[in-house]
Amino acid sequence: MYRFALCVWLAALTGVAFAFDNGQYDNVPPDIRAWFKSVMAPNGVPCCDISDGHRTEYDVRNGAYWVPIEGQWMAVPERAIIRDRGNPVGQAVVWYVRHRGAIIISCFVPADAV
Repeated sequence: MYRFALCVWLAALTGVAFAFDNGQYDNVPPDIRAWFKSVMAPNGVPCCDISDGHRTEYDVRNGAYWVPIEGQWMAVPERAIIRDRGNPVGQAVVWYVRHRGAIIISCFVPADAV
């Protein structure tokens, strides 16, 4: 059974999320909890199952989203952008992991996602 995290909700509160919801976030409203559990990358992989969510600022450059990660601005790959799930926290959220020294952006929801 998959264990889903409330990565984005916690990210909205603290800036950094934890990987699993073990009941410690009981104060999260049910509609927000349901949204976070349903957010998936365009390839169908749950965002919170593969990395942590971080609230973030962002910029649009030549039609592409850019986000600061660990002090460096990075282009968000098109494969990671989620445009059709809305955004109940009102701030952009990026999910990323470090793999073999590289930062891989797995999901990104802009602040104004609809």
